[in-house]
Amino acid sequence: MTSCAPANKPVISDLAMLPKYKQIIDELQAEISRGRFKPGAKLPSEAALVKRFDTSRITVGRALRELQAVGIIDRVAGSGSFVRLQEGLREGLVFGLLIPDLGEVEVLDAICRGIANAPGSDHALLWGHANHDKELKEQRALELCAQFIRRKVSGVFFAPLEFELTADKTNRKIIGLLQDANIPVVLLDRRVAQRTVQRHERSRLDMVGINNWQAGYLATEHLIKLGAKHIGFLGYHAAASTIAGRMAGYRDALRDYGLPVEPMENPSARSASLEAFVCVNDLVAAWLMQSLLKAGTNVPGDVGIAGVDDSSFSSFLPVPLTTVRQPCREIGEAALRTMLDRIDRPKGPTRELLLDGQLIVRNSTRVPPDTDGTDPDKLESK
Repeated sequence: MTSCAPANKPVISDLAMLPKYKQIIDELQAEISRGRFKPGAKLPSEAALVKRFDTSRITVGRALRELQAVGIIDRVAGSGSFVRLQEGLREGLVFGLLIPDLGEVEVLDAICRGIANAPGSDHALLWGHANHDKELKEQRALELCAQFIRRKVSGVFFAPLEFELTADKTNRKIIGLLQDANIPVVLLDRRVAQRTVQRHERSRLDMVGINNWQAGYLATEHLIKLGAKHIGFLGYHAAASTIAGRMAGYRDALRDYGLPVEPMENPSARSASLEAFVCVNDLVAAWLMQSLLKAGTNVPGDVGIAGVDDSSFSSFLPVPLTTVRQPCREIGEAALRTMLDRIDRPKGPTRELLLDGQLIVRNSTRVPPDTDGTDPDKLESK
C-alpha cells in the first residue's frame, strides 16, 4: 500500500534547496551540456547573471570561480567568462608570431610571453626573427609569412606594420596570403587600416589588445581631476589605430568635463597656458619630460605628464612617470583563447577583445608627498 502526500502540500524541488551559487552552477552546466554555450563561447556577463538569477554579484562571482576551478570555463580579466575549449584542440598545435616590431616594442614582447605562458595549453610558437632595419622590415615580414605557410602552422598572431612607407600594402598582402592558405589570423594590439582591407577580409579578422580609448580617457581624466584645465596631447603624425583610439579618449574626456581640446604642438615652444600633457605612449612621454626638464620646466609643478604602457623604464625616469598599464599577460591569454575559438569555429562571429588598462599614479602628475617614508611608486590607482 502506498501513501500519497496531501494534494495541497507544496513540492520543493532539489534545485530550490541548493544554495544560490550552486543553482547557478547547475543551470550553467546544464546549458553548456545541451550545447547552448559551445566550447569557446562567451557566457553572459556577471551583471546579466545577477539580473537573471536575482542575486548578488558576490554570489555570481563564486559560481563562476567554482566553474573555473573544475575546468569548465576560463575567465579573462576585462573580457568575461568563456566555455573551455575541448582539450583535443589544445594539443599539438603550432602557431606563428608575425610581429615585425618584436624586440623593439616592449608591450608586444610581453603580450607574446602571455601567449606562450597561457595556462592549460599545449602548443608551440614559432618566434620569427625581426629585422630592425625599416627598409627591410616589410620584406622580412613577407618572408616570415611564407615560412609559416610552408610549415602549415595552425594559426598566426599578427601585429600589422604601422609606420613603413608601404605598410598598408604589405599588411593586405600578408593577410591575403594567410587567408588563401586557410590559416586563421588573430591581430595583436591594432587593426589593419580599414581602407586597405576588403570588406570580406575585415569580417574575418579577430583582434585582441588594450582598450586604447579607455587608456586615453583615463589618463586625461586623471589630469583633469588634479585641476588641469588646459591639457595637450602628444603623439606621432600617423593614422595608426592605437594613436587614433587614445586621442579619441583624450578628446572625449575633455568634452565630458567641458574643457577645450588643445592643438598638437611642439612642446619646446608650448603655450604657457598648457598645464599638462597626455602622451600616446611612455617613450613619447620620456622624450617630452627630458625636453621640458632641459628647458628648466618643472615636472609636475609647471607641467604634468601622463603616458600609456607602463614600460619598464617608466618608474626610473628623472621624474617617475604616471601611466596607464597595459594588461599584457591577459591580452596574450585572451589572444590564444581567441585563436583556439577561431580554429574550433572558423565561420563564427568575429571577436574583438579590448582589455582595460590600469592607471598607475607616480610623481609626474603630482607634487611628491612630504618625506614620510612613503614610496610614491607604490601608490597605484586601480
